[in-house]
Amino acid sequence: MRPLQRLWLILAVVLLGWSCVFVVDERQQALLLNFGSIVGSDYAPGLHFKWPWNQVRRVERRILSLDAGEPERFLTNEKKDVIVDSYVRWRIVDVAKYYRATQGDEGRAGQLLYQAINSKLREEFGKRSVQQVVSGERGEIMNIVTQAVDATTSHDLGIKIEDVRIKRIDLPAEVSGSVYGRMRAERDRVARDFRSRGAEAAEKVRADADRERTIILADAYRDAERVRGEGDARAAEIYAEAYGADREFYDFYRSLSAYKNGLSGRSNVLLLSPDNRFLKYFNDGAPPAP
Repeated sequence: MRPLQRLWLILAVVLLGWSCVFVVDERQQALLLNFGSIVGSDYAPGLHFKWPWNQVRRVERRILSLDAGEPERFLTNEKKDVIVDSYVRWRIVDVAKYYRATQGDEGRAGQLLYQAINSKLREEFGKRSVQQVVSGERGEIMNIVTQAVDATTSHDLGIKIEDVRIKRIDLPAEVSGSVYGRMRAERDRVARDFRSRGAEAAEKVRADADRERTIILADAYRDAERVRGEGDARAAEIYAEAYGADREFYDFYRSLSAYKNGLSGRSNVLLLSPDNRFLKYFNDGAPPAP
């Protein structure tokens, strides 16, 4: 065999061998076709063999994101429009079913996904008011849509819906004013309710404080009167003891106290006779006869 023929033979063998193998990347899934019919799927990453006439179609194994593009208009149960911008994250879990439904076309898969998502979003928005979808129940809507669409696409398309997210909900200009007015009125009502409950609690606190103050003052007055009575009793007892010990000194001390209290004021005037008992210690130092 000539060298050139040998070279062509080696080249033909290499090409034939190359046409009988294919490699699956860990980021991909592969589908083996025989003239358009599926003959193999779910290949693990690595090297695999096939007949030369078989075709290999590869699709993504990773999670894919699909944006809605233009926001959609949905009607609420009040027959008012809301403008919704959303996106979905999904991945292929059954490559054979996915190929049969979409021919492996990711664009067609996106169209089918958004038909299902928009239909479910329209249904859920139609059950709720504008205030509910704007302010309170967005998370619930996303969870319901994710579960419902996932059940459909997993069965029909071989697609797993990981998440449906609403990026933005806008109101048309003709709706915004009335909705914000109702929301403002509702917030005002809640604020008034909080203020009234706060005022009620404040009155209760003030009443409790006044009651405690009255009780404390009454207890203090009682204790003060008891101490004062005990002090007066003790003073009377001391006076009695002093009077019994030295009557003359006691009379003298009491007279000095009376002089101090009666004559201390600059405007005090006393008209007394010289022999008045009040002046007994001004007369020769000795008290008059009783």
